[in-house]
Amino acid sequence: MQTISSSGDERRHRIELALGERINALISATRALSERSAAHFHPQLQPAAFHVARWLYAFGPARPSEVAEAVGMDRSSTSTLIGKMRSLGLLDSSPAPDDRRSIIIQLSPEGQERVAATIEERGKEFYARTQDWSTEDLAQLVELLGRLTSERSPETRGQALSP
Repeated sequence: MQTISSSGDERRHRIELALGERINALISATRALSERSAAHFHPQLQPAAFHVARWLYAFGPARPSEVAEAVGMDRSSTSTLIGKMRSLGLLDSSPAPDDRRSIIIQLSPEGQERVAATIEERGKEFYARTQDWSTEDLAQLVELLGRLTSERSPETRGQALSP
């Protein structure tokens, strides 16, 4: 738990606590949206499948091990999920050109269509929440979130966020 500094900056402390609450609310809302997005992508798959598909949509064909590392899953779980996605016609695979024992996976045309449709649905939800915001407000939010999430060295890092 954070203590109030000797300067007694009670207002800053209250604001930091409020920030922590807002971040927690944002995380909860994002998780809920991710669950809905995953169900929209394919109702027979667990939410992690949409993360795999979205990564492949953004970055293109890759080895399963590369995808697993990129989305933060273990290789065994990723392999099982990839098998299920292939059986549903969402992924295609081919031998890796540099190592015929390895495979490269990519979204099938159906997988690409489903990811694109799911991303469009997500966009509609964000638009609905921000449609009455000014362009300046949106730009400020983007800038502030960028500052909040940027990686900084320990020497330049400010106080830790309140939980």
